[in-house]
Amino acid sequence: MILTVTLNTALDLTYRVPALKPHASHRITEVTERPGGKGVNVARVLAALGHEVTVTGFTGGATGRTVQDLLAATPGLVDALVPVAGPTRRTIALVDDRTGDTTQLNEPGPTITPAEWSAFQEAYEALLAPASAVALCGSLPPGVPVGAYAGLIRLAKAAGVPVLLDTSGEPLRRGVAARPDLVKPNADELAELTGSHDPLRGAQDARRRGARSVVASLGTQGLLAVTPEGRWHATPPTRLHGNPTGAGDSAVAGLLSGLTQQLPWPERLSRAVALSAATVLAPVAGEFDRGTYEELLSRVDTRGDVIASA
Repeated sequence: MILTVTLNTALDLTYRVPALKPHASHRITEVTERPGGKGVNVARVLAALGHEVTVTGFTGGATGRTVQDLLAATPGLVDALVPVAGPTRRTIALVDDRTGDTTQLNEPGPTITPAEWSAFQEAYEALLAPASAVALCGSLPPGVPVGAYAGLIRLAKAAGVPVLLDTSGEPLRRGVAARPDLVKPNADELAELTGSHDPLRGAQDARRRGARSVVASLGTQGLLAVTPEGRWHATPPTRLHGNPTGAGDSAVAGLLSGLTQQLPWPERLSRAVALSAATVLAPVAGEFDRGTYEELLSRVDTRGDVIASA
């Protein structure tokens, strides 16, 4: 079982409009709603790939109940969300059909009390026992300590469970110091963490700060991996146009899938890049175009070098 942690779960709403114009009224042509938050998106992709996945984090209010109803309708997912008093947040993606661009509006999430945070940590420790890997994903809701991910990483490592961290800012900085097995920042998050705008130097610095392996998302240029076994750059064979929301979450799912199946790094990266690209053609985050994924998988260009140690 793969465990995904989404402390700031969400109800994702996607609105499509013919053309998005500031200071204007818009007629929405299509509305979709899905359970969301980065770890939930990762879990939905993993379930579609055939993995057993458990989702944990916080849920509250009517919006939280809607999220749980949607999770219950998703095959392969187990809901282990922890109830809180505050309402689960909503995120709104405005998709401009004319340009394909997406504008994202994210609510902050409920304020978590110390008692609710303690209850989550107890539930998390119990869920680690059957887990083959854990992903800690996304932002922290108000009230959760900024070092929360660092503590959750230490608990996972004490249980012998490989842990992937995908967050940003101070939670990322503190989390890296707790020595996760893998971090997956995008180029901007990596630069903020290390001060370097060169992805290779930034990834190497992130490893010196504590991460065992670093996989950096470079947008249309694919993924850069710096690991104890070697360095690789994986790029998609073609650029696809669509909705990029959730592409990074699909990359995380591909990395976790390859990790639990003990695939070599080049195969993990090819899976992650193909899933990420196929997500651009899906209508919402947490989904991917399966035909595109299968067609791209063997065509991802993965180049690198194996190194004895790092």
